[in-house]
Amino acid sequence: TLMEAHRINPDVTVLADSAEVPGIGHLPVNAFVLHADQPVVVDTGLSTPGKDFVTDLSRVIDPADVRWIWITHPDRDHTGGLWDLLDAAPDAKVITTFLGVGIMSCQWEMPMHRMYFLNPGDSIDVGDRVLTGHRPPLFDSPATVGFLDQKSGAFFSSDCFGAPASSAELATGTDARAIASDDLRHAQLLWAAVDSPWVHTVDRSLYEPQVASIRALDPSGIFSAHLPAALGMNEPLLNALEARYRRRAGRS
Repeated sequence: TLMEAHRINPDVTVLADSAEVPGIGHLPVNAFVLHADQPVVVDTGLSTPGKDFVTDLSRVIDPADVRWIWITHPDRDHTGGLWDLLDAAPDAKVITTFLGVGIMSCQWEMPMHRMYFLNPGDSIDVGDRVLTGHRPPLFDSPATVGFLDQKSGAFFSSDCFGAPASSAELATGTDARAIASDDLRHAQLLWAAVDSPWVHTVDRSLYEPQVASIRALDPSGIFSAHLPAALGMNEPLLNALEARYRRRAGRS
């Protein structure tokens, strides 16, 4: 099936897909194109049979023009089209971490001359803008690095802020506000418990500053791998992260 392409604004296109999770709903699975002078593809979709990420991407941008492939972490719902895209984009390099390469090397022989290591706090210039790596407050892989686009204010959060939806149509929609607010909050709390079950074991004094650091960025939009695009929704999304900690810690 084709991914749906949504041009959210001049800077970001979402390539939207979903995966049905029995008993839970439909999990959005997104990749993104950041339309920089040096175009950046963020994650590369599902690894399930019948997917053709490069064909989906070609409806948005000529794959040969891609210069950077930012893998927010090396789970198979983020790396599905990576190898085909490396073939189709011969000038592109993969942005990841040392650990990310190590994990992927367990299955594939990595072209090390095309790897670019970037850790949280590091930045990269992609021509007309600078991208700065951030580790989101919640994650399921220690290799996770999201980023803030310093020009547009878009924050790419990897798995963080994810939420399963009640239908594939909602999961692949253009706007997270199409999901009823109560349903979204419940789904976010559920996803946080599934994807980051460690959150209830962390020290509150260490966790809360991580949430505050994202709030301080004041993103123009939050682009999660597992949620439709969220513009103007910073506070409800961040509040749900704080509620996830309080609930797991027995505070509410």
